[in-house]
Amino acid sequence: MSLNNVLTTATSGLMAAQTGMRTVSDNISNVNTPGYVRKTTNQQQLSVSGMGAGVQVTGVTRVTDQYLQLASLTAGADSGRYAAFSQYLDNAQSLFGDPSSDTFFFNRLDTAYTAFSAAANDPSNNLLRSQAVATVQDFVSESGRVNDQINQLGQTIDTRISADVSQANSLLAQISSLNADISRARLVNADSSGAENIQSQLLDQLSGLVSIKVAQRSGGGVDVRSPEGVLLAGDTAASLTYNTSSSTPGYITVTGGGASSTVQPINVSSGELRGLLDLRNTTLPGISDQLGEFVTRAVGQINAAHNASSAVPAPASLTGRDTGLDLPTAVSGFTGTSTVAVVDANGVVQRTVAIDFSAVPQTMSVNGAAGTPTSPATFLADLNTALGAAGSASYNAQNQLTISATGGNGVAIDEGTSAKAGRGFSAFFGLNDLIRSSGFSTYETGLQPTDNHGFTPGDTITFRMSQADGKPIRDVTVTIPAAPDMASLVSTLNSTTAGVGLYGQFTLDANGGLTFAGAPPSNAQLSVVQDNTQRGAGGPSMSQLFGLGEVPRTARASSFSVDQAIVSNPTLLALGQLDLTVPAGQPALRPGDGSGATAIARSGDQTVLFQAAGALGQVSMTVQRYAAEFGGAIGRQASTAATQQQSADAIQSEADNRRQSVESVNLDEELVHLQTYQQAFNASARMIQATKDLFDTLLQIV
Repeated sequence: MSLNNVLTTATSGLMAAQTGMRTVSDNISNVNTPGYVRKTTNQQQLSVSGMGAGVQVTGVTRVTDQYLQLASLTAGADSGRYAAFSQYLDNAQSLFGDPSSDTFFFNRLDTAYTAFSAAANDPSNNLLRSQAVATVQDFVSESGRVNDQINQLGQTIDTRISADVSQANSLLAQISSLNADISRARLVNADSSGAENIQSQLLDQLSGLVSIKVAQRSGGGVDVRSPEGVLLAGDTAASLTYNTSSSTPGYITVTGGGASSTVQPINVSSGELRGLLDLRNTTLPGISDQLGEFVTRAVGQINAAHNASSAVPAPASLTGRDTGLDLPTAVSGFTGTSTVAVVDANGVVQRTVAIDFSAVPQTMSVNGAAGTPTSPATFLADLNTALGAAGSASYNAQNQLTISATGGNGVAIDEGTSAKAGRGFSAFFGLNDLIRSSGFSTYETGLQPTDNHGFTPGDTITFRMSQADGKPIRDVTVTIPAAPDMASLVSTLNSTTAGVGLYGQFTLDANGGLTFAGAPPSNAQLSVVQDNTQRGAGGPSMSQLFGLGEVPRTARASSFSVDQAIVSNPTLLALGQLDLTVPAGQPALRPGDGSGATAIARSGDQTVLFQAAGALGQVSMTVQRYAAEFGGAIGRQASTAATQQQSADAIQSEADNRRQSVESVNLDEELVHLQTYQQAFNASARMIQATKDLFDTLLQIV
């Protein structure tokens, strides 16, 4: 080997040792720097014409473990998801109040029952009447407050999702920009670890927001993709957009980032965004829907007891609610009997019209005489004939039934055994409701497969099928068929070509409720994008009548209020009950009768069918039992969310610790490396000195 080769070999060793010492120096100086990943100097033998020519530094690289990095990113995404979910679910739970306090939401209904029980003992006491009305007002107003704040919480989450999406876009842009810096450094074998450390920290932040897949690029840097493989950051950065509306689930779309510039929805399987989307799309609407179901059934039982009772003296007129149905359809399907009575100011019966819905054909009997045939088509005219000069009945364009008495008399109704969709005659029409609703809250329409659906053929309703994270599967527009019966409408809705049959099935139950259930494997969720249907002239849309989609169901709990006439005049409170067994000429309504108040006080103990809502499926139980189940379900959800957060945090901590055990700086190891490089440096320096001495000796010989 020539002296020049020896000098070259020694010089390369000297430079390699210097690079190694600089690397060790950087590691030691950054031992406490958060996010710093230790570096190592990569060396290889340098050969020229098959002969050793020293050592070559091929680069300075970060000491990382891709598996541990992936585990850390995944754990960080799960931690972000459950942290956001737990935080806002805890906020939602707190809206119901402290369970140990008298102001706890579910205790307010018990207070109302207690007030009516007290009024039953002294029905003529106006103070007790007023207190009973006030407790009901408190219950419905509190339910509206809680529901409104749940909806406001959803709006807050919308704002946070938008902020997270903006932050994610900023991170993607920075990651993409660093890719270029890292690639340029790699091309000239420069140290790119600083940019890679920054990029790694950005990836950690991004994974906390949204689920991502990270792959190393051959030229340096990373490709960031969504779970299904859509490129989010590489040579360029994609742009994420949060898509939301009041009627459909929110979801994330991506534009750019790859070869295509089309807008496409992406899966969000984890990260803070997934937790927020779960809350916004499913959990909070579920709580609101369940609250609406609870309040609707509680109100329904109170109204049922109030409709089966009467004020003393009886009111001159009873006006019902909007049933959403034409009168012939509303009247059809009833069973049992009900009696409309006209009584004077002293409660003495002046005229009775007994309606037998189970008779074939249906009949109306005046003052106990033989029944006269009637039918749903002629019901109103026949009722007016039966009432004669004592009263009248009408059905307006708002689908409200009104029954009035004449000559200073009043109207009272004995529900008897009448029933349709679980409600008596007066309760179905809401003739004597204590609590009114500004919309449709009960979706058991009573419609049967053979009934006329009433919607205009050719009208359309557009449904959106979505995945659990809100990502749209498909929008389906269904056209109302020409066939007029409900069976044909349900069949059209379930069509695999013109309906939603590929994704699930609509079912019309025995009470006329129309519900949708997603089918495996997609288990699609249904929402209403646009509803152009209308039942009759000025009637409700299909989504309003049947409670399809999120909007009508989550608004229910805020729609109730106590009848203003009763609030203004508590003597109109129906605390007595019509007794048609008294002898002729004796009062059938008595001022001291508190049986109606007792019925209202006990209404919470009546078993009622609750439809599936929120975390609870369809069940039959008392209102008070459901209140306990509902309150417990919210508590369990919040507790489960907190446990999931703790578990995710523990897993993230373990993953981060293992990752840091590989990536972090160990001072003992670095000191060993430093001594090694120092010794290598000294050895190379001594070789250079020896070569110099040889050159000097040769020159002296010459």
